[in-house]
Amino acid sequence: MESASALTGDRESEPSAAGGPKESASTSAVGAYRPGYERVAGQVLQLIAESQLQPGDRMPTENALAERLGTSRTVVREAVKILSALGRVRAHKGRGLYVADDEGMLGLSRWGGFFLPTDLDHIYMLFEFRRLQEMEASRLAAGRATPAELRAIEEAAETCNQGHLTDQAPLFDQGDDDFHISVATASHNGFLVAAVREARRLQRQSSTIGLRGVIGDHAAGAITEHAAIFRAIRDGNPEAAAQAAATHLDNTLEQYQRDIKRRLFG
Repeated sequence: MESASALTGDRESEPSAAGGPKESASTSAVGAYRPGYERVAGQVLQLIAESQLQPGDRMPTENALAERLGTSRTVVREAVKILSALGRVRAHKGRGLYVADDEGMLGLSRWGGFFLPTDLDHIYMLFEFRRLQEMEASRLAAGRATPAELRAIEEAAETCNQGHLTDQAPLFDQGDDDFHISVATASHNGFLVAAVREARRLQRQSSTIGLRGVIGDHAAGAITEHAAIFRAIRDGNPEAAAQAAATHLDNTLEQYQRDIKRRLFG
């Protein structure tokens, strides 16, 4: 695994002596391929974590953030929009910006701002966590899925396939989400359903803020891997289902790593 700590760097960041987040060689190496507002969104999350701000705490104003991060208020405003949509920041008209206090079971309120969506080490840890979750969810689903739940898994896999065949990324993503949540639902374990849902939400944050355009085309492989998971669950084979889920997560992570390395090192 690459020993890269973050993708949050901005080439225009102020040095730490001026109060901005520190910039390392590994972060500056990738600053060029991300829009400014995405880089700033990552920096704002880093600032929240480094300042140990808690859910409900007031944040610096947009003007203060712009000055601290060495960018414009317009860029900060766009970054705040992203973070608001992702549930990490709340903007209250006339009152300012606040760290969001309505995160889910695995989100900010429980992890104290731990997860940084542009930190490579965090992304790799999240994949490890997802692998454990989804292996067990698939294993349990193979012994517990009802006919209706099997249909939901199969339909989600087909939606994903149609998104791939018609080159509709939103349709593919919707089918992918539905597939993994449907498998977790078929485990009949509410904690696993919540954990799978939240882990995928955190992964979407990485895609939105830091890795847009980085993730390679694993769609065709994912379709095949989804089919293998479904077959094992349908056939009532718990170990085959767990192994198929592990293979799927391993292959997806390998694609992340390959594409990130290409961006970092050419």
